[in-house]
Amino acid sequence: MADNQGYVELIDHPGLVEALDGLSGFAMIWLIFVFDRNEHWKSKVNPPENPTGKKIGVFATRSPHRPNPVGISAVVLDRIDGNKIYIRNFDLLDGTPILDIKPYLPAADAFAGIRAGWRDELPECGAALVFAGDTRQKLDFIREHGALDLGQFLHTQLATRTLNPKRQRLKLAAEPDGEHEIACRTWRIGFILSGGTATVVRISSGYTPEELATDLDPYQDKAVHRKFISSF
Repeated sequence: MADNQGYVELIDHPGLVEALDGLSGFAMIWLIFVFDRNEHWKSKVNPPENPTGKKIGVFATRSPHRPNPVGISAVVLDRIDGNKIYIRNFDLLDGTPILDIKPYLPAADAFAGIRAGWRDELPECGAALVFAGDTRQKLDFIREHGALDLGQFLHTQLATRTLNPKRQRLKLAAEPDGEHEIACRTWRIGFILSGGTATVVRISSGYTPEELATDLDPYQDKAVHRKFISSF
């Protein structure tokens, strides 16, 4: 899961703005876009969630290195303001051309328990999650105050993936049983790995006191951080 904010800007045409009517009620949308910075394609690739290292045919992956460089991405829809669609958790580069926008329909777009090809053959990875002390309470506080669902973030990053500092905002401790840290936007989570279990031991703000004292708030979440710090 990506962790970012941005917007899609429609070209200046009144008909396109009218075409957005009704879209704001959806929690997520599909973006169909062009991998405009890829000059070559590959018949086989090694996707990131493939610990075996075995190359897979590009049509069996979401790789950007495609004969026709068209991609799809399900993103969180925050709000719509005129010809701008504000989104979160996307995996597109700045300036990526958008071909189309479609609403995400849970009944039509999500099918649990169906076959997933080569991904079903991958060895089990990730760790069992355990929450120590008041970490679960802190996660609930952050979610309920409109910030992020860090519990879902941790499930995705720690329970379903092999840890990879190059692909995750992850700091691994030097000592074997030390506290590792993973970042989700402006939040920091400390955890300890032991015997296939990831024990979450710390949920903390990524802001310094000096940063919280300023009015600059690009993520629009400093109020939540201040409440969090005063509550715990």
